[in-house]
Amino acid sequence: MEVSPLHNRCIWSSPVRSSSSHRLLLVSLSARKSKSPGLVPSFRSTRRRNLCSASSSETLIGSRKEDGKHSQVVSKKEEEEDLKSWMHKNGLPPCKVVLKEKPSHNEKHRPIHYVAASEDLQVGDVAFSVPDSLVVTLKRVLGNETIAELLTTNKLSELACLALYLMYEKKQGKNSFWSPYIRELDRQRGRGQLAVESPLLWSEAELAYLTGSPTKAEVHERGEGIKREYNELDTVWFMAGSLFQQYPYDSPTEAFPFEIFKQAFVAVQSCVVHLQKVSLAQRFALVPLGPPLLAYRSNCKAMLTATDGAVQLVVDRPYKAGESICVWCGPQPNSKLLINYGFVDEDNSYDRLVVEASLNTEDPQYQDKRMVAQRNGKLSVQAFQVNVGKEKETVFEMLPYLRLGYVSDPSEMQSVISSQGPICPVSPCMERAVLDQLADYFRTRLAGYPTTLSEDESLLADANLNPKKRVATQLIRLEKKMLHACLKVAVDLINQLPDHTVSPCPAPYAPSLK
Repeated sequence: MEVSPLHNRCIWSSPVRSSSSHRLLLVSLSARKSKSPGLVPSFRSTRRRNLCSASSSETLIGSRKEDGKHSQVVSKKEEEEDLKSWMHKNGLPPCKVVLKEKPSHNEKHRPIHYVAASEDLQVGDVAFSVPDSLVVTLKRVLGNETIAELLTTNKLSELACLALYLMYEKKQGKNSFWSPYIRELDRQRGRGQLAVESPLLWSEAELAYLTGSPTKAEVHERGEGIKREYNELDTVWFMAGSLFQQYPYDSPTEAFPFEIFKQAFVAVQSCVVHLQKVSLAQRFALVPLGPPLLAYRSNCKAMLTATDGAVQLVVDRPYKAGESICVWCGPQPNSKLLINYGFVDEDNSYDRLVVEASLNTEDPQYQDKRMVAQRNGKLSVQAFQVNVGKEKETVFEMLPYLRLGYVSDPSEMQSVISSQGPICPVSPCMERAVLDQLADYFRTRLAGYPTTLSEDESLLADANLNPKKRVATQLIRLEKKMLHACLKVAVDLINQLPDHTVSPCPAPYAPSLK
């Protein structure tokens, strides 16, 4: 039931809850020998030699330039032994999927693979079950769960550690047990379902497609975070020496330029799986046959799950033989889907925007207002989540916070502080000021985009639109729809005011919105 805008809640009785062309991503570099040639293989080297002997000695994973022609002659055996064949040879039991391919938007790049049903599947069928011996986790990589937890709770993320491991494995070329998997990651190039790389690898000119969207700033912030992690890579080298002694190369920051690490990081980011009900050192896993070979969908409920000795996928819907198989990507907004996986989901029920409201710290009554806000589950700087389809609810959640910020008379403030109930009178001029500020804020955000909604629709109708511009346009179009919905709520409330001749109250210490 809607509450009259003139006598709405100005404080809360309880918190309201709202639900570029790049080289191969794991570029092979010429091995630079360590300055300490006396390093000897660790206790794990014997096991690794055994694992390597199980893989194809003829597999070729050297540097390959994707210029439309293969710069190296690829052996016939490599063409025949794809990722799935390698997995079967190393313990993957019979499964109900096949690897198929679709062309890349860029004709200079090889087609990308995807996992499809090899036969008709029904709800509850196990599509595949990958044994732990073919799953890469920090526990497996570092061989010591304590070290794994220490590294990831200090300065380095799981993604950085996993990326570093695969980079060193890539240097080993065909001698690496993981070479077929690494070759598949190279082929995918960190591209999502639309064959688009993460904006983390876009040029500045391409990032301009995101002008007006907060995602552009998020990309820059994430890039700075990756740089900080790169600067800490040598920590892993020194702390996990028992692992890296088997690699006769320099320390990470000497062996790998930042751009190479960034590409590897993005590749790992696009395919890492967050497992549930496992130890900290196993929660992030690289699962062959998992993403990005599996399609991510926001409305899918199937998840890769850890079972006894394996990671398996139980499908949540029927599939016909040949159909692409999908998994749930988690409750992520489209901005995260684009940054992490290079795609935007038009039907994403978890899509959202953030509106940050903050009380004016120069307000003489700031501390009192801060106390009232905290008493009602809000902060002096409060992030409001605008969830798609629930824009009206978000606006109504914001109104009491903004009204609190507009209180100027000390006696009124004391009344709010001592009030036994959540209802307090709101003057017509205050309500007009609050609603005007909200409406102006949404108009300003919309004006920050270089295109209109109708222009976005025209762009998306072009079948030849640049793929990166297409996903960027999809994103900003969906953001604009949410902002327009919020603006409509604010305008409708203004139109419902009984007296439109009332001027907004002056507000020397009005809360800010950004």
